[in-house]
Amino acid sequence: MTTDARSINPFRILGVHRNFRLFFIGQTISLVGTWMQQVATGWLALELSNDPFVVGLVSAAGTIPILILSLPAGVVADRNEKLRVVKIAQALMLIEASLLWWFTVTHRLTIDWLLALSLLGGTLAAFEIPARQSLMVDLVVKDDLQDAIALNSGGFNAARIIGPSIAALVIAQFGLAWCFGFNALSYLAVLAGLAMIRLAPRDGAPVVHPSPLAGILEALRYVRGDRLMWIVIRVVAVFSFFGIPVLTMLPVMARDHLHLDASGYGALMMCFGAGALLGALSVAAQGSRLPRGPVLTVSSLTLGVSIILFAQSGSVVFSGAMMFVSGLAMVVNNALINGLLQSRVSDALRGRVMAIYVMLYVGMNPLGSFTAGWVASRVGAPWAVGGSAAVMLAFAVWAFRRYPELRHS
Repeated sequence: MTTDARSINPFRILGVHRNFRLFFIGQTISLVGTWMQQVATGWLALELSNDPFVVGLVSAAGTIPILILSLPAGVVADRNEKLRVVKIAQALMLIEASLLWWFTVTHRLTIDWLLALSLLGGTLAAFEIPARQSLMVDLVVKDDLQDAIALNSGGFNAARIIGPSIAALVIAQFGLAWCFGFNALSYLAVLAGLAMIRLAPRDGAPVVHPSPLAGILEALRYVRGDRLMWIVIRVVAVFSFFGIPVLTMLPVMARDHLHLDASGYGALMMCFGAGALLGALSVAAQGSRLPRGPVLTVSSLTLGVSIILFAQSGSVVFSGAMMFVSGLAMVVNNALINGLLQSRVSDALRGRVMAIYVMLYVGMNPLGSFTAGWVASRVGAPWAVGGSAAVMLAFAVWAFRRYPELRHS
């Protein structure tokens, strides 16, 4: 198959790689449920507390374990069968979603329970995400890794569109509880797909592992010693901390600034997801022909500008448009950085390096969410969202000027 044929078909690898096809279909169905739960959780936090700080706190509770546990989880991923780790974590996530459904449908859910179950979900995700990220290379060949990462991101963002739209209908017809119920059922799809995956046995003699702490330090030294990886990791950290408030504060922006209800909030999420889906499919379609450095530069700067404009907008239509652009820029940025890191890391360190990426990409979210909630409770959500984006934009300008290799990666 020619490069040109590959470049115009983002779904090519689904036909080529059976294991990735099984993973992708199950994961995408499950993510529809995850986004339904995300909508319900954010709105429930606002209804139960009527406090933007608590909305940020609930969001932080779902991700702070990732900040704390990702590095040990990377060691677990490198020393165990990654597919097995993912299966166990996904099964436990099904139980967590079922508990959320039960507490909500029986009207026993309180902010305390919502925080506790969000912490449980975050703890499971801390171990599942690094194993799943580092598993990707085993589902395809390395030449197709960037395409697989981008297409997987496309599934994630297709779910970001479908999930909130279904959530809006479910909330209107059956109530918030059934968003959690659907999410619990959706885990059956990913577990079925994982059960059918067959990986080739690994060759080679057994590896003698250093202590867990030594393993973590080895990965940190590896990243610190690579100039390009070191700046990329810092970009991930800053963009995660200062970029996430646009999503964390979205329920507050929708209700208090744009005067929308839960379905309007879901519509804004759909706009973000639509842009993200377009970005992911564009990266998957272009594959290795994509000029990664220039596109990464443009997407990074565009993300900051679009979020600032969203924060200052009083128009629902313009806000939706800026969410679309933000989604497109964010997912292009994330897919290219993920592919860049995975293309440079050795297999022996893949789980731990991806754990560092996950720790910053997801784990910095609670700090950003907590800070945004605190700022929003004092000066308003628009200033919290726009101010964060302004810092992110300033850092991007500095980073791409200071490290020209980013522009040419």
